Amino acid sequence: MTDWTGPERLHAAMAARVADAELPGLVTVVARGDQVWVDPIGTLTVGGVAPMRADTIFRITSMTKPVLGVATMMLVEEGRLALDEPVDRLLPELAGRGVLRRLDGPLDDTVPAARPTTVEDLLTFRMGHGMIFEPSFQPAYPIVTATDELELAIGPPDPRTPHEPAEWLRRFGTLPLMHQPGERWQYDSAAGVLGVLVARAAGRPLPEVLRDRIFAPLGMVDTGFTVPAAHADRLAGFYAKDRATGALAERDVSGPAEWAAPPVFPSGANGLVSTAPDYLAFARLLLCRGVHQGRRLLSEESVKLITTNHLTPEQIASGGPVLDGYGWGYCVSVAVTPDEASAVPGGYGWTGGYGTAWFTDPHRDLIAIVLTQTADFLFDGGLAEFRKLA
Repeated sequence: MTDWTGPERLHAAMAARVADAELPGLVTVVARGDQVWVDPIGTLTVGGVAPMRADTIFRITSMTKPVLGVATMMLVEEGRLALDEPVDRLLPELAGRGVLRRLDGPLDDTVPAARPTTVEDLLTFRMGHGMIFEPSFQPAYPIVTATDELELAIGPPDPRTPHEPAEWLRRFGTLPLMHQPGERWQYDSAAGVLGVLVARAAGRPLPEVLRDRIFAPLGMVDTGFTVPAAHADRLAGFYAKDRATGALAERDVSGPAEWAAPPVFPSGANGLVSTAPDYLAFARLLLCRGVHQGRRLLSEESVKLITTNHLTPEQIASGGPVLDGYGWGYCVSVAVTPDEASAVPGGYGWTGGYGTAWFTDPHRDLIAIVLTQTADFLFDGGLAEFRKLA
């Protein structure tokens, strides 16, 4: 604890949401320089007695993506990958793909891709395939239907894909692209492909790559693709509001049993669990420009590339409700205009669809993290209030 008045106001606001039964509990982190405020509030489950703790384990879903971006840049620095190289070298399943003439057209009505997909296309989510948010959230276009039928699990973390990485990529490679490489920002698909690419470039499974290059050096002891049986009681319950009653209802997916064994497809898009101290260590690596406790793990230039917007104004505008006016670096969002968190652009971070979020304001030397397992927190004003008060 510190004597900051800001965190005390933040605590009061978040505790009020728990008291109003908007969510059973959460953990917030505010760090500035050597000052760190970690604030567990409430309980792990609705009606439960086990309290939220600083080391409660959360499904961080899409907050996995920034970790994958850092791992990718480590391989770039070693020369195992190059930002401008075609991914076909290591992912031949994706070579020679066509591009749909029309997004709503048949899958065989394509034109040749103007160029191959590059590593940077994957990092910036401009590979030419992803979720569609217009004219409706996920319209039944043939390309969307085919993606679902192949069980690729693009988008929501659950249900998981049943395919191991090689089969997943083979199936993905049978689909045409929706847009020309580099043309448009689209969410999620690129991260799934990037996870396979990183594993092949490193010559090791993705969980081992992330463990040895990021988690172990940073002391992220509880971050990974599984939750050991001895720690299953530390995994927070997962909830969403019942649309009919407005009451919190426990979700029937992503329970402790699902996390007990390694996943068939370790997803670089949304597959990790983590804790507040662990993710703070990761966020500090970027804020400290790649240095952890005096040891350089990532170059300053790589950190700059990760945390700088690479999208055009047109690509930002077409990014839909997920991008929401923000730019995109390498697997992280980047503020390109003043927002509720800062009057100075340049802040970066990302959210997880099960109720987690992180942002860093480098101009204030500030890191803020909120971890819940109630998805509605992101959309019912909870996240906006957290960002403003943090």
